[in-house]
Amino acid sequence: MKKLTFVVLSLLCFNFANAQREGGFRVGLDLGIIPASGGVGVSFDIEPKYNIKENMSVGLRLGGAVIARDVEEIGSTTFVTATVIASYLGTYDYYFPSGKSFVPFVGGGVGFASALSVRANEDDDIKDIDPDRGFAGVIRGGFEWGKFRMNLEYNLMPKTPLYDSFGFTSKDISNSYFAVNLGFYIGGGKWKKN
Repeated sequence: MKKLTFVVLSLLCFNFANAQREGGFRVGLDLGIIPASGGVGVSFDIEPKYNIKENMSVGLRLGGAVIARDVEEIGSTTFVTATVIASYLGTYDYYFPSGKSFVPFVGGGVGFASALSVRANEDDDIKDIDPDRGFAGVIRGGFEWGKFRMNLEYNLMPKTPLYDSFGFTSKDISNSYFAVNLGFYIGGGKWKKN
C-alpha cells in the first residue's frame, strides 16, 4: 500500500511540475486534413480558450469543413458529392504536463452544426438550398510542443439529406468525419515550471 501511495503521489507531482498560467486566455488556430471515401477534405478551426486550471481549459471552437467524396467520372463529366459544414462547439481539454515544452492532451466538446451535402458536376448551377442543423460533438487527443499543436479528432456531425443540383433529395448522408489537425496558439501563458 505504501508503494502504491508513493507512486500515485510521485505521478501527481510529476504531472503538475510544468503548467500553464491559471486564468490565461489564448486563441488556437488549426488546419486539418479529412480523409474521405473516394476523396478528401479540409477543415479550419479558431478556438478562443480560457485556462480554468493550470492543466485544464475551456473554449469555444468555431469550425468549418469542406469535404469532397465519391468523385465519379461518367463519360466526360465528373460528379462529386460535396459537404460543407459549420460548427459551434463548447470544448474542454485536459493536459498531461511533462516538465518540458512537449505536453499531451485529451479533450472533447458539444454544440451545434449546420451542414449541406450536394451531388453535382462542375457545370451545375446549384440552386438555393438551406443547410440542415443539429447536435454536434468532438473527441480529440494530441500534443502541444511550444506554441505548435497537433491532434487527431473525430467529429460527430448531423446527418443531412443529399441534394442534387436542382434541390431534390435522394437519401440521408452521414457528415461525421475524422481529421488530422496541425496548428498553433497565441497568448494564454507558456508551459512553465512551478
